[in-house]
Amino acid sequence: MQLTETFHRVKQASKTLALLTDAQRNEVLTAVADAIIQKKEFILEANARDLARMERSNPLYDRLQLTEKRLEDIAADMRNVASLPSPLGHVTKQKTLPNGLRLCRVSVPFGVIGMIYEARPNVTFDVFSLCFKSGNACVLKGGKDAEASNEAAVAVIHEVLENSSLITLHLKTPSPSCLPPTRPRARCSMPWATSTCASPAAVAN
Repeated sequence: MQLTETFHRVKQASKTLALLTDAQRNEVLTAVADAIIQKKEFILEANARDLARMERSNPLYDRLQLTEKRLEDIAADMRNVASLPSPLGHVTKQKTLPNGLRLCRVSVPFGVIGMIYEARPNVTFDVFSLCFKSGNACVLKGGKDAEASNEAAVAVIHEVLENSSLITLHLKTPSPSCLPPTRPRARCSMPWATSTCASPAAVAN
């Protein structure tokens, strides 16, 4: 799949997210938090493959490493995000013009948010939870050191989305979408495989 096609599909998915109620978004976030615990062995096995390629003396090793306790904390953080008030639909400014026309500034989703990050697989879940809570789709591009871990994280998220009766469009246009962790060569067009992980590069319109 070409990058432009992936961006288009994620943009379409963002329109579905914007229509969900806060209660529906919270339901999905809670389901993902539960799935993180249920799929912890799957995630930790993927993380172990990443760790095996890195020297323990590397300063990034601790950032890369996931444990059962860290996964529990990630799941707790996601539940905390779900419990927060919705950031959407708030009137932040309003005024009435001399001709009687009333103007309001209301908080709405951006649409698609991109994120680039290195050997921190927890960021995959963090970015997803914050973007989803605020009604945004996201595109992720993580570092190559965390490739297997990020792939596993996105796979867990996609499984929840695909099993959710609330989000039918995600079956064809899942979010988050992942970019390959390495840059494509000039002669190659690298697809943004949603099943092969990583993190976001700013996308939007």
